Amino acid sequence: MSIDKKLKAVGDHNPCMTWRFGADPWALVYDRRVYLYMTADAAEYDADGKLITNNYSSINTINVISSADLVNWTDHGFIRAAGNEGAAKWGGNSWAPAAAYKKINGKDKFFLYFANSGNGIAVLESDSPTGPFVDPIGKALISRDTPNCASVTWLFDPAVLTDDDGNSYLYVGGGVPSPDKASDPGTARMVKLGDDMISLDGEPVAIEGVKFLFEDSGINRIGDKYYYSYCSNFSMKEDDVKELGFENGEIITMESDAPLGQFKFRKGVLKNPGAFFGMGGNNHHCMFEFKGKFYVAYHARILEEAMGMDGGYRSTNIDFMGIDADGGPAVAKGTRKGAEQVEMLDPYTKVSAATMGNAAGIDTVSLANKDGSAPDVTYGEMILTGIHTGSWTGVMGADLGTGSPKEIAYEACGTGKGSVSVRIGDPEGEEIANISIDVSGSGISEFSAPVKAGLTGVVDLYFVFEGEGYMPVSWVLR
Repeated sequence: MSIDKKLKAVGDHNPCMTWRFGADPWALVYDRRVYLYMTADAAEYDADGKLITNNYSSINTINVISSADLVNWTDHGFIRAAGNEGAAKWGGNSWAPAAAYKKINGKDKFFLYFANSGNGIAVLESDSPTGPFVDPIGKALISRDTPNCASVTWLFDPAVLTDDDGNSYLYVGGGVPSPDKASDPGTARMVKLGDDMISLDGEPVAIEGVKFLFEDSGINRIGDKYYYSYCSNFSMKEDDVKELGFENGEIITMESDAPLGQFKFRKGVLKNPGAFFGMGGNNHHCMFEFKGKFYVAYHARILEEAMGMDGGYRSTNIDFMGIDADGGPAVAKGTRKGAEQVEMLDPYTKVSAATMGNAAGIDTVSLANKDGSAPDVTYGEMILTGIHTGSWTGVMGADLGTGSPKEIAYEACGTGKGSVSVRIGDPEGEEIANISIDVSGSGISEFSAPVKAGLTGVVDLYFVFEGEGYMPVSWVLR
């Protein structure tokens, strides 16, 4: 059997997700998992079927995935954020999400901020990091009617910080108002949020001295310092580069002693993706700490390149960043290898089929909509769809331990027949089990098969599909 083309090499961890695009990443760490919220880039074509350049105008959903190890990602579907079918029906687009959680009235609440194109910031709230999300205020949290915001060229790209004392802050803005102001556009804003996270506690104020600001707000507290970060614009001349030490389209950091304090220029920490991968574009990032180490999430175009496309469609990468001697973010490099796996996957606890470290030829759908009866449900527990002969998924770093598993149990639903070839090391690697699938559409069925004897230690497991019509739900070794 020939398999579908690998869109990232075996052993590479970037991009995080190969079954869907996802740009402008924001990382929320909650309950020992990192949740990535991403602008839902999707390839668009003209009437003749020719790929058109990404213009972002039809994006109104936000993709969500999460991981406990930075390598295997569980798909949680997408949030209908804006538009007629979205939570914020008053908004047309959902760009550049930022997320936070806070305990309110004794319960964890989750808040999702995003840009309505370049004209304001929306806020949604939920009882879960994956939704459903609702619009609690029915209008923009920040608009051009908000004091000190009317002149912000691009009123977008939010970043949110909840400090150790429980106070929260929002940072927004970008754009170059005119060529003569390119070196200091004055279009960055910061404001304290209300205790409810859905209101402002005061008026936004300008962040002064943001050199060559373009877009992409970021905010982190590390130790007793606060680090505002952003993407530089593309107006820098050679003398500017020599003087400041950073380049066009680079991620820049500034430092302050207070969340709304005077930030001072620090240094660049991540060059434009074109410097690492050859295909450049805008640069959007999020820095975060996870299980004792510091990382940067950013988007690049390596997935669309692997797909033979050239339309500015972006996917999320994660690389180790680390902390400098001065206590702030260190200079990071974009790689295809990506972040190292921070803990092994337990294959003896049921694993969602929508947990993947690599995949080709598949898509996902909400389990609630497995029979097409709930098209509005696009989030929550996801299952695989689009299965065909040669499609496959893989999980990395499954720890078999010292006792050889005896069988693998596999759950599927839908209507169809086929088989799942379980392999190690590569989707074309050694077969260790073959599971026959035959589902009739009446609920979820379990199938099992013996596993090759004597397997121990840590392995990468691949699931290569044959047939069609069935939808994998989960698997577990026994």
